[in-house]
Amino acid sequence: MPSLSLRGIPQDVYDGLRSLAEQNHRSMQEQARLLLEREVRLNRPAAMERARRWRQRLRGRPMPNVLDDLRADRER
Repeated sequence: MPSLSLRGIPQDVYDGLRSLAEQNHRSMQEQARLLLEREVRLNRPAAMERARRWRQRLRGRPMPNVLDDLRADRER
């Protein structure tokens, strides 16, 4: 797994990270990893945007009607 080393972290940020880690019963490394993961996820395209892109990519392709399939299955 890749690792990351950070230098030049301001003292107040370092102290804040330490405080968050203690409050959440985590190591500083675990807390920093969690914060980085959250930030990266928040900057990814939203689920609705991803869905819109997929709809555009699939536009014009024949798609099965799932409701009709379910109804037909229930009538068996």
